[in-house]
Amino acid sequence: MDIGVVFQCDPPARDVVALAQRAEAAGFSHVWTFDSHVLWQEPFVIYSQILASTERVVVGPMVTNPSTRDWTVTASLFATLNDLYGNRTVCGIGRGDSAVRVLGSRPTTLAELRECVAVVRALANGRTVTLRDRELHFAWAGDSRLEVWVAAYGPKALALTGEVGDGYILQLADPDIAAWMIGAVRAAAEKAGRDPASIKFCVAAPAYVGDDLAHQRDQTRWFGGMVGNHVADIVARYGSSGAVPEVLTDYIKGRQGYDYAEHGRAGNTHTDFVPDEVVDRFCVLGPVERHLARLEELRALGVDQFAVYLQHDAKDETLAAYGEHVIPALSPVTA
Repeated sequence: MDIGVVFQCDPPARDVVALAQRAEAAGFSHVWTFDSHVLWQEPFVIYSQILASTERVVVGPMVTNPSTRDWTVTASLFATLNDLYGNRTVCGIGRGDSAVRVLGSRPTTLAELRECVAVVRALANGRTVTLRDRELHFAWAGDSRLEVWVAAYGPKALALTGEVGDGYILQLADPDIAAWMIGAVRAAAEKAGRDPASIKFCVAAPAYVGDDLAHQRDQTRWFGGMVGNHVADIVARYGSSGAVPEVLTDYIKGRQGYDYAEHGRAGNTHTDFVPDEVVDRFCVLGPVERHLARLEELRALGVDQFAVYLQHDAKDETLAAYGEHVIPALSPVTA
């Protein structure tokens, strides 16, 4: 199992680059970032510096969306980075949350997401696409290679992922929910005539190594609020009909709204509705042994990568603990 890490693009950007360097030295395979240009700094500028300062890690957004940039710009950004640094990018994409809501806009439709995935992937892999009745092609991008991994929770989004995604991103680490979601993606892939085994599965969630569980819960409760934004959309569309697991919909009943000024931050004052049980299920907390046990559960489900959200007060300690204890235990033995 690969282990990635997810950073926010908090200024100064040089600190994000330094964290990425430490992550590579610790054995992390991927460096992801939030992509919300009003709340944080522009990630694609930072990716160029990360790639220039490292040798191995793959970088990308967790996640971008079809609204922030013209699709051809998104594709060109990835293809340019690939040309400079040798195909070390991946595109995580979803309908949009903080990046669009903070502007007073809304997430895109699934139809727009589907078309965007096709356009970005084709252009960034040197192929020709038809967009707005024009044939488009990056003549300079013939060697670029890009995978597009789709983030999804709802039934229709999961189906879309199985139909078109190179990978699936699930932003929570509950094994029961992960099994249900992964099963839905695989079923959709098979129905579409694709090999389900060709899809890569990434689970992303906060991880905090330590012994003070109460403190760790308080530091990661924000994540339940972030996930709750997407769940609220699902409930608005499907109700509590069992279209998704009840544990994913029941906990937001006490949700009173959300302030994107505190998005993704420890101590978020709008996430008190998230109970300890949900924090424990969605996040990976406790001593190293509990992290290893949870990740082994996820690996048994077919998860290819666990991406660690590091938005709490023990970034360095958790990064070091994963490098020293977790990554070696989960890496394949080589001769």
